[in-house]
Amino acid sequence: MELLNAVISWLMKKRIHQIELFLKYPHDVQREWLKKLLHTARDTEWGQKYEFKSITSPEAFRQRLPILDYDELKPSIDRLKKGEQNILWPTEIKWFAKSSGTTADKSKFIPVSEEALEECHFKGGKDLLSIYCNNHPGTNLFSGKAIGMGGTHQIVEVSSESIYYQGDLSAILMQNLPFWVEFLRTPNLSIALMDEWESKIEKMALATIQHDVTNISGVPSWTLLLVRRILEITGKNNLLEVWPNFELFIHGGVSFHPYQDQFRKLFPSDRMHYLETYTASEGFFAIQDRDDADDMLLMLDYGIYYEFIPVSELSSEFPDAISLEGVALHTNYAIVITTNAGLWRYLIGDTIEFTSVNPYRIKITGRTKSYINAFGEELVVDNAEKALATACSRCQCNIIDYTAAPIYLEENRRGAHEWLIEFEKPPTEMPFFTEIFDNALKSLNSDYEAKRYHNMILGEPIIRVVPHNTFYNWLKSKGKLGGQHKVPRLFNDRRYVDEILQMIS
Repeated sequence: MELLNAVISWLMKKRIHQIELFLKYPHDVQREWLKKLLHTARDTEWGQKYEFKSITSPEAFRQRLPILDYDELKPSIDRLKKGEQNILWPTEIKWFAKSSGTTADKSKFIPVSEEALEECHFKGGKDLLSIYCNNHPGTNLFSGKAIGMGGTHQIVEVSSESIYYQGDLSAILMQNLPFWVEFLRTPNLSIALMDEWESKIEKMALATIQHDVTNISGVPSWTLLLVRRILEITGKNNLLEVWPNFELFIHGGVSFHPYQDQFRKLFPSDRMHYLETYTASEGFFAIQDRDDADDMLLMLDYGIYYEFIPVSELSSEFPDAISLEGVALHTNYAIVITTNAGLWRYLIGDTIEFTSVNPYRIKITGRTKSYINAFGEELVVDNAEKALATACSRCQCNIIDYTAAPIYLEENRRGAHEWLIEFEKPPTEMPFFTEIFDNALKSLNSDYEAKRYHNMILGEPIIRVVPHNTFYNWLKSKGKLGGQHKVPRLFNDRRYVDEILQMIS
């Protein structure tokens, strides 16, 4: 295994030279990808409709094609699922990544082409390992096994001539990985792709404790369920007593801030590393390329052309999207992508800000529809995550999950934000926690601070501590157990908060 580790580590590092190319010429690389995408899809239905052959510049591209969300693209995707081809992309589409999203109740089905699998998702996976090996040349990552918190997939037969596959992105990736990868991961696919999550966690725990695991990739909240069950079964105090060579947790999907203290207790070692990725059903976008950084390197050569809309312009009838060279630091942008799976100027619903433009690094700030702006406070998820982390640190407590919504102004009642928080370890003094949290939000968001002035418009946060497993049971009641399903964070309406309160009343 030592020889295998050395060989794989060497191969991973070779990719660094290609990464350095797009770091040096980011705008050229992006323009070349737009040109390639338009050329490849020129004879598709969409290519003919929008005359891709005559588009010769990013400016013409922006003028010719509209910006679309999922609902606007859904009719074309539905046709693909019925077996029609050459609509959005010329190669056969038979895989669809099922995503619940974070703002809609119904699932979305994102087309996944062979090019998207190979040139985007798999390439991103290789690159995160390349970056890690380059940063940590003495790694023994490949001397043991990897755990991937996979989802589920199913085969759908539309007719005798038409069959397609749908499932969580992680399941699609696992199903299409090269056969030799199975030797490096655990558990086997029969367990990893189970669709009943409670049985799956149990079987994963029993299977993985038998191996020398060196790394896990997954959503923090679901990974915690697995590792806690492992500790219950083994009777150990921390995971390094189970897996002494463990060194890396690759995470994404939700902010790591509320979970980092819990993971540090579970993996108490100076050699433990954490690596954030920004990946979604639509593509693999960014990788944390520096230790202890809170931003990620935007990956520019994965078959994705990027545009960005200032969040302040989203409500306008014709929002102005800009290409990479036009972005500014510390401005909240909604991301628009064009991909090698046929998503054309697709508004994915995430918001980011640039922390650096040489190279281009980003951090996720929230969702275009996941924020509270009931009183002009424009509170985004990034504000909430940082304020909660500050309050937890000061009060020596840990959060499992949370959601929040406004309490709207009434005749004899000022407005407020109501927070439902499930603690692993609650604060001893809730008023102090509330005060620290409120002050942290004020320091992070000037609009929130202004609305909180003298409690005239917005009162102090109302925090309700909910019982253990509240969010787990709520997701279970909606049939949404699994790493791809996320607890909604911030919303302007009270549908989720009221639903949960009613469930626990």
